[in-house]
Amino acid sequence: MTFVRTVLSDITPAQLGRCYAHEHVIIGPSFTTHVCPEFLLDDVDRAAAELADFRRAGGGAMVDSMPCDSGRDILRLAEVSRRSGVHLICPTGLHLAKYYPPGHWGETLGAAELAALFVADITEGVDAFDYGAPVVRRTPHRAGVIKVATERQFTARDEKLLAAAAEAHCRTGCPILTHTEQGELALEQATRLRELGVDLRHVCLSHVDRRPDPGYHREVLSTGVRLEYDSAFRWPAERGNPTRDLLLALLPEFPDQLMLGMDAARRSYWRSYGGAPGLVFLLETFVPELRAAGLSDELLSRVLLATPASTYAFARAA
Repeated sequence: MTFVRTVLSDITPAQLGRCYAHEHVIIGPSFTTHVCPEFLLDDVDRAAAELADFRRAGGGAMVDSMPCDSGRDILRLAEVSRRSGVHLICPTGLHLAKYYPPGHWGETLGAAELAALFVADITEGVDAFDYGAPVVRRTPHRAGVIKVATERQFTARDEKLLAAAAEAHCRTGCPILTHTEQGELALEQATRLRELGVDLRHVCLSHVDRRPDPGYHREVLSTGVRLEYDSAFRWPAERGNPTRDLLLALLPEFPDQLMLGMDAARRSYWRSYGGAPGLVFLLETFVPELRAAGLSDELLSRVLLATPASTYAFARAA
């Protein structure tokens, strides 16, 4: 039987519970937070409290999305999971180039070398120093998803990251989570990963609702890939809610391919840091709005339960 790999243990897909498919639970001090101080989410007490509220609202799991050497902190993630009771999936992989200093090893290593680092995070344990020190110290906590990102147009680095992610997926069965820049290149990402031998049933493309074109989404979904929408709380009032409109239009056609998250990577989004709307927004505000707009509980259950469980399960048993 296949499994979902969380920071604390492997679990069955049925144990995952209602899942936010793209989050940022911990972002520690790093080049990322130097560039954008608002991204600093390093307080375990605040994170545990916020996730405990999420759990009381009916949540079960979150997929963290900060990959190697960009603020990932596996020990803090594990502690937040223990204290909140929320399952957390930790990523390996690499983010956009802008989140790393010039000359970073993500630029200089080849695809096979990057894949080897990703595989080690998945099979042996995430490095306590997050691949940022001259030594590696494996922890007992293993990565359960491979996160990669592309720019608005594919660069040589993007191609290399997709190749490395595909190799790590094919070697381990680990699912893949991608960042699309404002929803761009979703179709190209899916096509390239499929060409590289990846099972698109275990690939989630993020932020695609930031390009709210139903025709475009239908074309991407026709590949069999999964999409994650996370802009429900971001739209200005004068635009209505394109994320809601996409779900109303597409979920009946593609009931097993759409997921939700918040991508709440700023302190100003967290109640525990004094911000709003808080990580309970989807469960307490948006899902009731979708239900009132006509989406059935069965379809909403697929978005929050069944689709994350199948997508973030490993493509094959260990």
